[in-house]
Amino acid sequence: MTATTTAPEATARRATEPAALRQRRLRLPFSGWHALLAPLALLFAVPLIWLLLSSVMSNAEINRFPPALWPSSVDLGGYRYVLGNAMFPRWLLNSAIVSAVAVTSNLVFGALGGYAFARMRFRGSRTLLVLMLATMAVPFQLTMIPTFLVMKKLGLIDTLGALIVPSLVTPFAVFLLRQFFLSLPRELEEAAWIDGCSRLRVLWSIVLPLARPALATVAVLTFLTTWNDLTWPLIAINHDTQYTLQLGLTTFQGQHHTRWSAVMAGNVITVLPVLLAFLFAQKAFIRSVTSSGLKG
Repeated sequence: MTATTTAPEATARRATEPAALRQRRLRLPFSGWHALLAPLALLFAVPLIWLLLSSVMSNAEINRFPPALWPSSVDLGGYRYVLGNAMFPRWLLNSAIVSAVAVTSNLVFGALGGYAFARMRFRGSRTLLVLMLATMAVPFQLTMIPTFLVMKKLGLIDTLGALIVPSLVTPFAVFLLRQFFLSLPRELEEAAWIDGCSRLRVLWSIVLPLARPALATVAVLTFLTTWNDLTWPLIAINHDTQYTLQLGLTTFQGQHHTRWSAVMAGNVITVLPVLLAFLFAQKAFIRSVTSSGLKG
């Protein structure tokens, strides 16, 4: 027969049960880290919220001191000014072309270079890898003048080619893809080699489908860097028909008068593609960092 548990015995059993079981019974519907990270996320989102609110304010409200924290009424004058600018669609198209070519070329050349460094052993491969990684420590200010002289010799100054050629492949793309390829088991590739596949066929049919998280990371970071670049277009481009979106927005800041509502509205339109790209690729981005950032 099963003995009936009395109330004192049940109380003593609850007192002696492990603390983990008691915590499991009192588990919250969310992680304790969320209580810490949620306020931090809100803090980092404050500039974006302020940008969005300022874009629907009038110039008088933006220039008022102390500044208004909330628009008294929704004023879309800044958006009308930006979208009504005849050159704005051209600037948007230029930025899209430069970013699309840079992303595509970094995925192609980065995958080829990363796979070569990860799987092929040739004389000087280690030295070339070290030299390539060393270029990541060189600031752009040191290479700015040599790059300008090279583009001038090629006749690309004041064209979109001057913005595309220096961004065709970056050491970071090659290094990140190399790290991811090193994490993949060689047995998959060896089985394909036995079946008669070439290295390019193995890379295209087996390795790249498994490397989608790393490819997505390279694409997002390359798009972010190219889309937001202002310094190099400011040096290499002179004519307004070749302006990128970032460079074109600087024309809204006049010498004596600045239409801040138009600047804020233009920045909202500029930031939106970057946010959408990261939101769509954030899971792949996290998987890539966790799988490729530890193996050397």
